[in-house]
Amino acid sequence: MIPLLSIVVPIYNVEPYLAECLKSLAAQTMEDFEVIMVDDGSADGGRRLAEDFAARDSRFALLDQPHQGPGPARNLGVRHARAPFLAFADADDVVPPSAYELLVSSLRETGSDLACGAVLRIEDGEPGPSTLHEKVFRRRVLCTHIMDRRSLVRDRTVWNKVYRADFWRRRGLTFPAGIYEDVPVAMRAHVLATSVDVLDDVVYHWRRRDVGEVSITQRRTELANLAERLAAIRSVRAFLDDTAPELTDAFDSLVLEKDILFLFQALEGGVDAGPVLDLARQWLSELTPGALAAAPSLRRLELHLVRRGLIKELRRVRNFRRAATDGTRIVPRGWRETKWYGDYPYFRNRRLAIPREVYDAQAELKLLATVEKCEWTGTEFVLRGQVAIHRVKRGPDRLNLWLSSGKRKVPLEVKRAGSHGFVTTVDPRRLEGGGPTWRLNARTETRGLVLKAVFRDAENKRTWRLSVAGWSRRGMDIPQ
Repeated sequence: MIPLLSIVVPIYNVEPYLAECLKSLAAQTMEDFEVIMVDDGSADGGRRLAEDFAARDSRFALLDQPHQGPGPARNLGVRHARAPFLAFADADDVVPPSAYELLVSSLRETGSDLACGAVLRIEDGEPGPSTLHEKVFRRRVLCTHIMDRRSLVRDRTVWNKVYRADFWRRRGLTFPAGIYEDVPVAMRAHVLATSVDVLDDVVYHWRRRDVGEVSITQRRTELANLAERLAAIRSVRAFLDDTAPELTDAFDSLVLEKDILFLFQALEGGVDAGPVLDLARQWLSELTPGALAAAPSLRRLELHLVRRGLIKELRRVRNFRRAATDGTRIVPRGWRETKWYGDYPYFRNRRLAIPREVYDAQAELKLLATVEKCEWTGTEFVLRGQVAIHRVKRGPDRLNLWLSSGKRKVPLEVKRAGSHGFVTTVDPRRLEGGGPTWRLNARTETRGLVLKAVFRDAENKRTWRLSVAGWSRRGMDIPQ
């Protein structure tokens, strides 16, 4: 019988982790699948473990090839895949029990070309957030696309997904040789898909190895590794330039956020800086001006130092970043015309003469407004909360609050409580003629800087709303 799902698992020197991975596949709640294991010339006992699984469970099959890397191993597995749905798992990772049932069920319901889900990162045996994926899978969205949901640019791994096999083959998706082979394929799949299902369920546990041979990503500061990463980035950039140029800025911004860190780490590590600097300048020369201009000010400072080959200064700035556990500060400069700059090393250093615009952080400032308590006294609401400018130590000079419902706005009197706290009261009779729920808004002014925000609940971080649906003017009931 033809199975419903084919799972391709490349294997290369992962004996300490392989059994856990294969057990997690065998324990899937969706039982109608085949696992195509491809031994890529392993030199440890991993092949023997794979053979044992294939002997015990008819759903597991083992193929062989001389060592060529994960891309060719996956391609071989795909050629032998029989099912209408296709998935990939790395042999050192773990797949939660219901992962494939959730992903396949979604595709069967919606008809999308691929479904993807949230990822946890296993470090020291404990699962935690994957910083690469955490901004992508905060809520479930079906039948979407990367052009409509640009955060999917961050979803550049192939193993937290299930694909329709006919989509995979029709679009000619194959893995290149070398390392970082999954990034170009994941981006191509997202762009070429007609629609994509995004699930907020955790469907994959991505391991950072702590024993045995280190993984490709754990050797990411080696010069050859960095060159391979640049090749993968160039491949994606060329594809986006041809097929989806609207995504190029978003992809380049992710490169500046994530990939550039490995160049910094290599330069900090005491290796021969010359070749790494040459490689770094190649990276930077290919990034769009829009992405470079939109980078946070501290990252712009690091990039400026790399361009100039100032390695000692770069190390100091990197140490400064790591030491700023409560976040790097932004401070006002000037009296007649105030501008806001990052409070970082080498500002106004005459020897280095770094342009002030490198430190310009005004676009990074945002207002954080939270409601901590809302009490009903029998005649009015009493609201208490906090208003602060993110990364600015001083509190706002001026604070205005108002409630809004549709086009109705009701200004409120404010009593300050410390540099960031406030108290205000609301007489519900002032809200007659508005809707059943109202949002609380803030406007601040600090040294000429004007910021606005909608309040969020201090506990659940969602937009805070005042409900007056249960209020009656005659009885003054407590609103619900």
